[in-house]
Amino acid sequence: MADLPKNLFKAGLASGKCQIGLWTALPGTVPTEILSACGFDWLVLDTEHAPSDPLTVLPQLQVMVAHQTAPVVRPAWNDKVLIKRFLDIGATTLLVPYVQTKEEAEEAVAAMRYPPRGIRGVAGSVRASKYGQVPDYILRAEEELCLIVQVETAEALEKLEEIAGVDGVDAVFIGPADLSASMGHPGDQMHPEVVEAIEGAIARLKKIGVPAGILTTGDFAHRCIELGALFVAVGSDAGAMAKGARELSATYRPK
Repeated sequence: MADLPKNLFKAGLASGKCQIGLWTALPGTVPTEILSACGFDWLVLDTEHAPSDPLTVLPQLQVMVAHQTAPVVRPAWNDKVLIKRFLDIGATTLLVPYVQTKEEAEEAVAAMRYPPRGIRGVAGSVRASKYGQVPDYILRAEEELCLIVQVETAEALEKLEEIAGVDGVDAVFIGPADLSASMGHPGDQMHPEVVEAIEGAIARLKKIGVPAGILTTGDFAHRCIELGALFVAVGSDAGAMAKGARELSATYRPK
C-alpha cells in the first residue's frame, strides 16, 4: 500500500531556512514544468487572479511530482468547497487569500480538517489518498497538510497575532499589493508607510514563532529575508517571461 507523500514546503518551514519561490498564474503544464526545474523551492499555482481552477491545477500538480519544487495552491477565496476540491486533487499546501479575522482563519482551518476536528468532506478514491491506496489517509492527512493564511489589509494587520495564533495556521503571507491599496497607496508597495507595516509584520510574526512570507523583488526581497521571512516569492512567471523577452529583443535589434 502507499504512504502519504512528504510535504516539502512544510518540512522547509520546520527547518527554519528561507525558501525562495515564484508566483505562477499562467495555466498549463508546460510553463509549470519548465519553472519546476529552475531551482525554486516552491511555486504558487494561483487561481485567485488567474484563469485557473481544479481542472487546470490537477495536471500542474502531476508534472511537479518529478521535481523537488513544492506546489502551493491559492484558491480563489476562503471557501470550504474550493478548499475541499484542491485538497482532494492532492494539493497539500494552500494559501488562502484575504483572511481578515481570527474567525475567518478558523474557518479555513476547519475546511482543511476532517471531522470531528473540521468540516472537510470525506471521499475515498481521490488523488490525495492515491485513489484509496493510503489506507489511513483520513486519520493522517493533517500530518502533511499546510495552511498559509494571507493577511493583506491594514485592518487585518491590526489582528495579526490573533489570526496567526489560530491552531492549524502554519504560516502567514503578507500581501503587499492589497495592503498598499488598503493603506491609501494603491500601486505603491514601496511607500514608506507600507514598507514599515510589512517589516513590522514580519518582526511580529517572528516574535510569536509563526513563519512569514511575501511576494516582492529586488533589494526589498533581500531585506525581508534578513528580517526573518521564511518563504519569499521573488517574481512571477509572466513577469519573468516578459522581462526576458524584452531583453532578448533589445539585444538583437539594430542600433
